[in-house]
Amino acid sequence: MSGSRVLVLNSGSSSVKYQLLDMRDGSRLAVGLVERIGENGSCVKHSPVGGESREWSGSVPDHDAALKAMAAELDRDGLGLDSPELAAIGHRVVHGGLRFTEPTVIDDAVLAEIERLIPVAPLHNPANLTGIRTAQALRPDLPQVAVFDTAFHTTMPESAARYAIDVETADAHRVRRYGFHGTSHAYVSRETARLLGRAPGDVNVIVLHLGNGASASAVRGGRCVDTSMGLTPLEGLVMGTRSGDMDPAVIFHLMRVGGMSADEIDTLLNKRSGLIGLCGDNDMREIRRRVDAGDERAELAFDIYIHRLKKYIGAYYAVLGRVDAVAFTAGVGENSAPVREAALTGLEGLGLEVDGELNAVRSDEARLISPADARVAVAVVPTDEEMEIAAQTYALVNDSGNQNLT
Repeated sequence: MSGSRVLVLNSGSSSVKYQLLDMRDGSRLAVGLVERIGENGSCVKHSPVGGESREWSGSVPDHDAALKAMAAELDRDGLGLDSPELAAIGHRVVHGGLRFTEPTVIDDAVLAEIERLIPVAPLHNPANLTGIRTAQALRPDLPQVAVFDTAFHTTMPESAARYAIDVETADAHRVRRYGFHGTSHAYVSRETARLLGRAPGDVNVIVLHLGNGASASAVRGGRCVDTSMGLTPLEGLVMGTRSGDMDPAVIFHLMRVGGMSADEIDTLLNKRSGLIGLCGDNDMREIRRRVDAGDERAELAFDIYIHRLKKYIGAYYAVLGRVDAVAFTAGVGENSAPVREAALTGLEGLGLEVDGELNAVRSDEARLISPADARVAVAVVPTDEEMEIAAQTYALVNDSGNQNLT
């Protein structure tokens, strides 16, 4: 293969995020976003690295138009999709079920399976499929690779992945814990090992991906053995707008006593719960400002968020038996020193603590924030899901068994 560039696409229901990377040195050549697809005021934002950013609004009626707009912006910078340097397109696909345990070259059978999984990912897989098909139409000769959010978590043992419900019912409807944010957990667990100067196979890490969506994972020797999100991204930690863990009987109660429909409850738990349901804000910066100003509602929301987070840290410590590091990542995990400090306060007996001065430092670099003599390392590791997707895509299409694809 002569090309060294990989275009990474993350297609949502009304947006397309993209990055063009050169895998010779891992450099970014361009990043961009097309948002509000199919709505009034569609917007295209494009930034060639080292060049001047551009932004314009106009009509972007569908994903076909969105990717064509992206292609036009790249072409203006001499980075067009027709370049022989482009080796492949890597697609983020949210749900791969149990079949897809690694990056996969997309063909008709793969598309059919992604479509078959729509019932367990109704908000994500349809948009992912649209992006794939549109990209295929633009470059039908180019390898297209699906990298699945769920793949990293397929190494969980059945004891962690199974829910305690009737087995036949669970199997008939594919009900089990799949987990999400897998590309982030894979990248961060590996980078944490590198930060410690050790091989991933030698390190046990608790990864805390804390953004508007939030998830935790227990990674033993480079393999996920448990994760907080389940059949859907609703389970687990308190999130920006999602409730996380909750007694399932609350749903029946709201139906019977509250007269709410299944769709209304779905909206409540996914869009009107979590931090925004507790205090009206889902931006941790604003919540902390309100806490510092003495706002009791914001303080309670923060305390609930931390309580849930601390429970998962303790649980995954027990699952792993030995923990070498706890790694914070994503928007909140990378930028909120108060969250990191509060999450580990009281866990000193487990060897977990942060150094106040190190924790207060703001940096885009992976770093340790625990005392030098700490029994367990505490790290802040900026996630890079696009780089992870690009690396997996490039490795796959360069594999000797796939040379016929190019």
